[in-house]
Amino acid sequence: MAGRLLKVSSLATAVFASSGFYLYSRQLDLNDLSVVRFGRAAATTAVISYDYLTAFKHVEHGTNEYWAIKSKVHRRSAERLRDLCCANRGTFIKVGQHLGALDYLLPEEYTSTLKVLHSRAPQSSMEEIQQVIREDLGKELSELFVSFEEKPQGAASLAQVHKAVLHDGRTVAVKVQHPKVQRQSSKDIMVIEVLVRAVHWLFPDFAFMWLVEEAKKNMPLELDFLNEGLNAVKVSNMLADFPFLKVPMIHWDLSTKRILTMEFAEGGQVNDRDYMKKHDINVNEISENLGKIYSEMIFVHGFVHCDPHPGNVLVRKCPQSKKTEIVLLDHGLYQVLQPDFRLDYCRLWQALINSDMSGMERYSRRLGAGDLYPLFACVLTARSWKAVNAGISSVPVTHSEDVEIRTNAAQYLPQISELLNRVPRQMLLLLKTNDLLRGIETTLQTRASSSSFINMSRCCIRAMARRTIHLDHTEPPRPAMANKSSSLFLPL
Repeated sequence: MAGRLLKVSSLATAVFASSGFYLYSRQLDLNDLSVVRFGRAAATTAVISYDYLTAFKHVEHGTNEYWAIKSKVHRRSAERLRDLCCANRGTFIKVGQHLGALDYLLPEEYTSTLKVLHSRAPQSSMEEIQQVIREDLGKELSELFVSFEEKPQGAASLAQVHKAVLHDGRTVAVKVQHPKVQRQSSKDIMVIEVLVRAVHWLFPDFAFMWLVEEAKKNMPLELDFLNEGLNAVKVSNMLADFPFLKVPMIHWDLSTKRILTMEFAEGGQVNDRDYMKKHDINVNEISENLGKIYSEMIFVHGFVHCDPHPGNVLVRKCPQSKKTEIVLLDHGLYQVLQPDFRLDYCRLWQALINSDMSGMERYSRRLGAGDLYPLFACVLTARSWKAVNAGISSVPVTHSEDVEIRTNAAQYLPQISELLNRVPRQMLLLLKTNDLLRGIETTLQTRASSSSFINMSRCCIRAMARRTIHLDHTEPPRPAMANKSSSLFLPL
């Protein structure tokens, strides 16, 4: 037995030694190894799970002490999750950013901690950037650009953007994908799925498979920069009637699946009140116009830019017209809403704006909420049930109500998880988009202004009117039809 153990230990030593020499000779980053990334994620999941399993053993459920301990566990777990995302990078940071955007769906300890991931994205070296450009465009930087700034304008989870000047003098933004993301993403999603299923087995109330499903569907699209370019062209044409919207033009001859070259646009982030004050930009005008853009995308066209975090929405004075513009960046993630879903969503918002409780219940149920329709209404509007009953367009948002909503997100996490698994997949990115837009409005101190509800209502009415006209032209006439002109203003 001792001899066998000696042989096994000798073999193991040889394997580890040769493996170490191989890794050293290849100068591989240990973080690139799937086993390392999985081990790190599994260890973090195990520590977080153990913390939740043991923290409440000697505490009575529902007491002040219980909630105080739960808040501390949430905070510790969120910090561990943040550190995991920073260590594994790529897909993990993208998923962490998604969670950090769900202000009114997850406990505040998680969202506030994970929000920093927007500023903690990794940077690729200049050598790596040059290699991607060389592989995809077949030329050296000096052949393509007069100048190329080594320091990126910004780095995100999947790519980073550099400012450059073309040989014809035009300034462009060059978005280059991190070289390892494409190779690692599918494996990372598989790791996340395995761990989410394991946690769900331990904690049945933890039902986050919707997050995995969304990552599986959206990550390949976000990693295809040609798809992003096509989305940019489509939304630019779709919203061409909005003179205050700027979508940078794409340079297709310098774009591939991993490189997107576009017109360079200066501007301040949409949540930068100091920038707006310095450049004489009206905060209320920006908030109203941003609401118009998104109401048009959601209710009328059903083609929705789903990542409006402040880094992707810039504001500026147009260099030519001197009028205020909103510059919309990062068109990799769009949600296409099916017509029936979009119309039910329109009718639901009309019911919420008009304090039509029966309509609110009807269309919440049609959108999959079932008996959780009161929670759905609160999640969708980020308002209390009391405010929903009174009418969200007539009851202003207060700080105390906002705190109440965020507190309830922690207390009703199992029900919220169940709700998110019930509703159509199209709803998930809409909820994230809603939360990001609300965050911008909160920063600008323009949340729930009457003009935003008026714009939403107009878009809902126009969408329903188009649907009615379409049906009138495609269906044979039916007896005893209601008066069309009045029916447009009622929840159908």
